Amino acid sequence: MQKNEVLVVGAGIAGLTSAAILSKLGFSVTLLESHYQSGGCAGTFRRKNYIFDVGATQVAGLEKGGIHSKIFEFLEIKIPEATILDPSCIVDLKDGSKPISIWHKKKEWLAEREMQFPGSNKFWQLCSFIHESNWKFANNNPVLPINNFWDFSQLFRALVPSNIITGILIKSTVFDLLRICGLSTNERLIKFLNLQLKLYSQEDVYNTAALYGSTVLQMSQQPHGLWHLEKSMQSLSEALEDSLQKTGAKILFGQKVNSIIFDDPNNCWKVLAKSKKRSFEYYSNDLIFTAPPQSLLTHLEESLHKNIIYKNKIKSLPEPSGALVFYSAIKKEHIKEISSHHYQFVSDEFGSLFVSISREGDGRAPKGEVTLIASIFTNTKDWFNLDKNKYVERKKDFLEKISLEIERQFNIASENWLHRELATPLGFERWTNRPKGIVGGLGQNPEIFGLSGLSSRTPFKGLWLCGDSIYPGEGTAGVSQSALMVSRQILASKGIYDFHL
Repeated sequence: MQKNEVLVVGAGIAGLTSAAILSKLGFSVTLLESHYQSGGCAGTFRRKNYIFDVGATQVAGLEKGGIHSKIFEFLEIKIPEATILDPSCIVDLKDGSKPISIWHKKKEWLAEREMQFPGSNKFWQLCSFIHESNWKFANNNPVLPINNFWDFSQLFRALVPSNIITGILIKSTVFDLLRICGLSTNERLIKFLNLQLKLYSQEDVYNTAALYGSTVLQMSQQPHGLWHLEKSMQSLSEALEDSLQKTGAKILFGQKVNSIIFDDPNNCWKVLAKSKKRSFEYYSNDLIFTAPPQSLLTHLEESLHKNIIYKNKIKSLPEPSGALVFYSAIKKEHIKEISSHHYQFVSDEFGSLFVSISREGDGRAPKGEVTLIASIFTNTKDWFNLDKNKYVERKKDFLEKISLEIERQFNIASENWLHRELATPLGFERWTNRPKGIVGGLGQNPEIFGLSGLSSRTPFKGLWLCGDSIYPGEGTAGVSQSALMVSRQILASKGIYDFHL
């Protein structure tokens, strides 16, 4: 029996990052991925002459001091070529007012929000104070939630004085912040916040944790920012793969994990995986599971049967959203002049749509053409258990409805589309193996975020969770932070306590 020191399940950004960190530190690492390429929801696919980003279309944390920047510096690999998004997004509330530009430069954003939401400065100042406090705290490498004394020690040493003040808001929502600032009846501001928060927290203003919401509302501005990767989102995964190859880690594609069992005689984890042609067994002292924790209900069945409390905790997790994603291409001359590469606008039909448009020369479309990706949230239950005819009919109906919304917003004539297709939760399940094709992590409400969340440290020795359902949440920057955290926990479990980036 050949035993790996660390086995990682899932080659999304979380799995690649945790594997790369531990391999760089000298661990023997094997990474299993069911798909034929890495990246997961931050990957890409090709259609004809077009490259489409599967899910994520923008990246945080590439600036100096950002999580990707620090990890890439540690791994001694080059950060993928990227440009700052300014504005990061244009939000159209469809209320007859000028659309809102979310500027990167602080001075411009301050003027924009005062023009768009007069009298709201107190709220934004409070969000900024909370965000700066959160940033100092996160830079000190806390471990959350707490599951043992070492976790507590890392949380304690990460605290800064301002956290004592912001800690009072640990059970508060963004709406509570509005209420504190006398803005609880400002319908236009609430409408804007609902659109933005839903994108990054899967919750609205009434349910997003104040400590989480304050940060995601500030992440477009200096000294942070959102970035556009020049080749494609896949370049982030490719850079991490390069690091793994340099350190001798194994990446095994096309192997779907079916079962995780604790092997008592050998005192280690046994993972059963399968490709199209054969079955595989892997053994490991430490196992990092980066798929959604809901997958454990089928993969970890034997161990969960012995720990009903943890099984019930996994079963009781809120159900994440699914997504419908419209992938299209069009000649640049057939779309109205655009001033941003990301738009969000209100829709009577869908609530809102988030749109990402490629840049000239970024590798996603031939010269003179652009790719356009639009996404909406959907209930996953609406797409499963349909017969084939009803599924095809429903998919076609949504394709046409989303097309019409985009055509109206960008003055596109329907005959000018060069390519159109729609991905549903069924497609995402096949692509990512995420149960029911769920996207993002858990909704970041006060009962999930931070101290109240799901821990990376499971009740089973040597089994670790990592990814968008673990602190600090979704997005490539969030899952990279969770990868760093779980790497430090594994090191500490082996008596190595002094690793920091």
